[in-house]
Amino acid sequence: MTGAMYAAVAGLKTHMSALNVVGNNVANVNTHAYKAASYTFAEEIYTTSKGGSDGTNVTGGTNPAQIGFGCSMGSIDTDMTSKNFAATGQPLDVCIDGEGFLMVGDKGLVFRDLNEVSQLNLTRHGRLHFDPQGYLTDMSGNVVYGWINVKKGDTATDDPNADPNDLAAQSAPCPALTGIRLPMMDQYGNVYLPRVVDGQLVDASNENIAAENGDTLPDGVNAEDLELQRVVLDSISIDKNGSITGTTKGTGQVVTIGYIAIGQVDNPNGVTHVDGRYYKAMDGAGRLSVTALKGAVQNSDAFNGEDGGDEAVEGEVRIINGGKTELMGGGLESSGTDLAMEITNMILMQRGYQANTRIITVTDSMLEELVNMKRG
Repeated sequence: MTGAMYAAVAGLKTHMSALNVVGNNVANVNTHAYKAASYTFAEEIYTTSKGGSDGTNVTGGTNPAQIGFGCSMGSIDTDMTSKNFAATGQPLDVCIDGEGFLMVGDKGLVFRDLNEVSQLNLTRHGRLHFDPQGYLTDMSGNVVYGWINVKKGDTATDDPNADPNDLAAQSAPCPALTGIRLPMMDQYGNVYLPRVVDGQLVDASNENIAAENGDTLPDGVNAEDLELQRVVLDSISIDKNGSITGTTKGTGQVVTIGYIAIGQVDNPNGVTHVDGRYYKAMDGAGRLSVTALKGAVQNSDAFNGEDGGDEAVEGEVRIINGGKTELMGGGLESSGTDLAMEITNMILMQRGYQANTRIITVTDSMLEELVNMKRG
C-alpha cells in the first residue's frame, strides 16, 4: 500500500471523528446549558526523503524533502462561555450569567477544605426544585450546595427589643458550605431556623431547638408538644446574588432560606465531563474556588488566623467574591450550539471525507495499472 493510501485512511478516520463532534452539537441544539465542542486537526508523522543543508562557500542551501502520512485529532475544545437566557416561567429555574457552575452532590456532606469540595459535581443546568424532604435539588435529585440562614446568637435574637417574628433580624448566613434546605415550622406557624452549636449545624428536626434556646412559643404550649415539619413557602424566588426567599403560607412571614454557592475554576474550558450535564474540576481545570455572588456570604471571623492569613476552621472553606457573575431567575441557559456554523462544518467534513475516499480510489487504480503491467 502506498503512503498516499495511508494518509487518506488517516484522513477518513479524523474526518469521521470531527463529524461525531458536529453530530453531537446538532443533536443538542435544544438542550439547555449544553456547551458546544469544536474539533481541530493536526498533521501526522513525516518521513524525510532528503535532509536540508545550510550551504557551503560554493553552493547554496537546500530545504529538506519530507512526506507526510495524513492527519490526526489535534484537540476537542468545549466553549464554556455564557449563552442566551431562555425564559421558562419557573421561579426556581436559574441561568448563570458569567463564569461558574452550580455545585451539586449527595446530602449531608461536610467540607473542611477545597480538596473535599472537588468531589461535588459542577453543572450549568439550573432546573431546580425543593424535594419532599425540603432539600433544594436539581432535576436528577442532586442537592444544591450553598449557605443556609441560621439563628443568630444564643437566644431568639441579638436584640431584645426586636420583633420575635422578624426572621430577617434574627438570622444570618452560616459560612459552612452545606446542602440548601428549608427550615422547620410548627403547627402554629412559627419558623425555627437551624443553629450553629459548638461549630456544628443543628436542625430543629434532630434537636429541640425551641426548648433549649428559649425561642418564643404560643401560650400554654410545651416544647415537647410541637409538631415540626418542613416549612411550606409561597412566592419563592432566587435573586441575582443567589439569595432564596419566600413567604410562609398562612402567616406570610418572609423567610430567607439561604444562598446558592457558585464554583469557579481557573480554566472553565478545562473541566471534565463525567455524566451528561455534569463536570468535575479535574486535571486541566486548575484550582476550584467557592464563590458567593456579590459577596453575599463571607467566612466567619474564626476563619482568619492570628497572623492575618486565611486559616480554615472546622466546617468552613474559603469563600471569595464571585466577581461579575450573576444569577438570572425564571429561566435556563440556552444551548451553545450555533446551528448555522454546525451545518457549515458538516458540509466541510463531508467534502473532506469525500476527497479522502477519492485518494484511495485513485491509489487503487494506480496499483491496478501496476498489476496489469506485470500481466502484460
